[in-house]
Amino acid sequence: MKSYTITVNGNVYDVTVEENTTGAVAAAPRKTAAPVAPKAAPVAPKAALAAGGIKVAAGAAGKVFQIPTSVGQAVKKGDTVIIIEAMKMEIPVVAPEDGTVASIDVAVGDAVEAGAVLATLN
Repeated sequence: MKSYTITVNGNVYDVTVEENTTGAVAAAPRKTAAPVAPKAAPVAPKAALAAGGIKVAAGAAGKVFQIPTSVGQAVKKGDTVIIIEAMKMEIPVVAPEDGTVASIDVAVGDAVEAGAVLATLN
């Protein structure tokens, strides 16, 4: 029996692996982390969007470090909407397309998972 520590998407797992009598390898996790949220769904065409229909999602798990935008502010595709901190790095979360900030759904210091919706745009 061998023990390994594996990191997947920032989540740490301790895994024990043992060989069974048929020669196949079986893995039994000893510690599990919260499941990672799925990646954001594709954005619907502009004509079909309701108020706040464009989602701004986190690309990585981390902590909200700064919110340089405010509700009602116009942003262009690629503009920084929120900055998260992960592994001592500041990671900008950018607008996926031009729009106006409709909502900011997090506060500075909030822990967020990858794929979590942080804000919406009109």
